[in-house]
Amino acid sequence: MASGKPKKKNPRLASGRKRARQDVKLNAANTSLRSKYRTAVKNVEKAVASGDKAKATDLFAKMQAVVDTVADKGIFHKNKAARDKSRLSAKVKALATAA
Repeated sequence: MASGKPKKKNPRLASGRKRARQDVKLNAANTSLRSKYRTAVKNVEKAVASGDKAKATDLFAKMQAVVDTVADKGIFHKNKAARDKSRLSAKVKALATAA
């Protein structure tokens, strides 16, 4: 019964062992930031879908800070961050003009 991932071998050199320890920490940090990014975007989309202009505007401002931070750290590409901000901005503006 083989699992999905192959078993990783332990590095022999001390520098390799240290790198492996660091990778675990970095992977956890990156996963957390990626999750925060996706949650922020999803919250804005939900507010737009519900038609709540004030909430959508407030969440969009918070989402921009999260998206910029994640893009600066290289978790997601800067162009992806800009694209997401642009699309959500258009949705929020459309919601404001419709009301």
